[in-house]
Amino acid sequence: MIESPPVSEARRVLFQDFGFTDYRAGQEQAVDAVLGGHDAIVLLPTGSGKSLCYQLPAIVAAREGRGTTIVVSPLIALMQDQVGGLIARGVKAAALHSHQDPDEQADVVADFLSGELTLLYVSPERAAKASFRRMMSRVEIALLAIDEAHCVSQWGHDFRPDYMLLSELREFAEAPIIALTATATAVVMKEIESRLELRDAVIVRTGFDRPNLSFGVRSIRTERERLEVVVAEFDSAGLRGLRGPGRGIVYCSTRKTTEKVAKALRESGIAAGHYHAGRTKLARERAQSAFEAGRIRVLVATNAFGMGIDLPDIRLIVHFQTPGSVEAYYQEAGRAGRDGEPAKCLLFFGLADLATQRRLSERNVSSAAIDQRREDALREIETYATQLVCRHEALVSHFSGDASGTACGRCDVCSGEAEEWIATAQSNESRAPKIETLPDEALDSIVQAVDWLTRPVGRRNLAQALRGGKAKALSRGGLLTLPEYGTLSDYDEDSVIAAIDQLLSCGRLERKGQRYPTVWLPGKPVRTKLRRLESDESTLAPAEFVGRSFRTSSRVRGPHRGGDVARALDNYRKRTARKLNWKTYMVFQKAVIVAIDRDEPQSLDALAQIPGLGPAKVERFGEDILDLVRTHRRRMLD
Repeated sequence: MIESPPVSEARRVLFQDFGFTDYRAGQEQAVDAVLGGHDAIVLLPTGSGKSLCYQLPAIVAAREGRGTTIVVSPLIALMQDQVGGLIARGVKAAALHSHQDPDEQADVVADFLSGELTLLYVSPERAAKASFRRMMSRVEIALLAIDEAHCVSQWGHDFRPDYMLLSELREFAEAPIIALTATATAVVMKEIESRLELRDAVIVRTGFDRPNLSFGVRSIRTERERLEVVVAEFDSAGLRGLRGPGRGIVYCSTRKTTEKVAKALRESGIAAGHYHAGRTKLARERAQSAFEAGRIRVLVATNAFGMGIDLPDIRLIVHFQTPGSVEAYYQEAGRAGRDGEPAKCLLFFGLADLATQRRLSERNVSSAAIDQRREDALREIETYATQLVCRHEALVSHFSGDASGTACGRCDVCSGEAEEWIATAQSNESRAPKIETLPDEALDSIVQAVDWLTRPVGRRNLAQALRGGKAKALSRGGLLTLPEYGTLSDYDEDSVIAAIDQLLSCGRLERKGQRYPTVWLPGKPVRTKLRRLESDESTLAPAEFVGRSFRTSSRVRGPHRGGDVARALDNYRKRTARKLNWKTYMVFQKAVIVAIDRDEPQSLDALAQIPGLGPAKVERFGEDILDLVRTHRRRMLD
């Protein structure tokens, strides 16, 4: 039995500080739970007021002298929005993050240690630091709030490793924990409860249906056709001009597509900006502020934009490319219509979008289990996109496990618009190449190829080399000189990649690295000496030298004067500095250019011996530098 606090106090804060006369669905149960000292998991749809579930009890607890509430939040922009809103309500709140200067951080720490803060927002990475935990132990803590709690789950769509350490915070502050999310299946909910070590948690969950949103899917294969539809949709929504009510968002899976779509919209007369993590911090801030201020009415963005953004009048959200899961889609689409007025959510679907998601997933931390979960997630969103079931019913069923059986009457399926393109999508799918199972001798060839390599390579690059591809990226690491090069040309690329995954699953191959996983042979050292065929290099045809490490005596050594390599490296560091918004010397100093021009390193190991470069920069810039050196060598040989 939950012990509710005096109703008058919580409701007084609800009215006086937030201006509401009554709670929304689920809020009162969550507030009463944590004020009664209980842990809670809050699963409410996007835009339904999750933040109030911890902000209101934080204010009540602070006024009763029970201490500060710590809020763990995944994004700095999200923290700043929340803190700004609380300060505007007269609540003493602050955030502690890496974008602050030392003086500002010191002021926040001083306010926290003195007990003046009602709420303090921090990232999961800061919450994991021993220094922050020691600081916590010196302050009375009333509540621990874990926002976007699905990030704790490896089966979720925004996994953050440091979220898995948050259960340790209770060792430094004996306070109830409230975990909040808008997108979590039953499996993710259980993992949240387990990972955070919640105690008899009160589960607060309401319906997922957003009755003011109209969902639709279109099967459009070409980029040109998708752009035509996007322009038509914004015209129909009245979002072309600079003036007028409402805004729109176009979500893309890649940075390149984001820029192309934004440019195409601008050329069509639509005031559009773009936002992705590859832009500088200043450029991102300008794009977001222009969108929020109404100077542009359409923002084209990757998933780097939007978490915690609370704009009430987004009338149209288009997913130009299919995202990697139903959870990711619903979270992003749910940013439409937060004012309760009608809004439209349109998803473009194609098999090429799923292939894009697979390529993007290769950059992330991986294991056989996680790879399988990603494939399951892609199948789930493919099912959502291609089945003739009410969109609202399908989404509610995905998260709750229960189908209401009641059609919404608003989506493209209910209106009958989906039937024609569903037939087209199924026809395209039937013509798509099927994954073929490779025979044992082909699997042996893959293992032999990896054994021959001098360093780990990516799955897709390995598959392309085995099929006889000639992409520029294959010149790195000796892929073009594999004895097995082209031996699997009879199989399509997806089938070869599936075979590599099979070898990884059974342990004949293993992954190396976390940020950019690569394929390697179990037990084989990564650093190897020259391969067995190099003693016979004089017998190889010239084309077989591509991508190999070799030297020539055609250049006479002498005092360094700076040549083509030096000029190319200097131009490269200037371009890179502009792109990263760095000082030129921060990329690498002139002494590094002199040493590279003199020694002409032909491998990452050799490059690592250059004084002043260091492992981090070799990892980040090494392949680009080697490409410049190799280009210079080829020109000299010509």
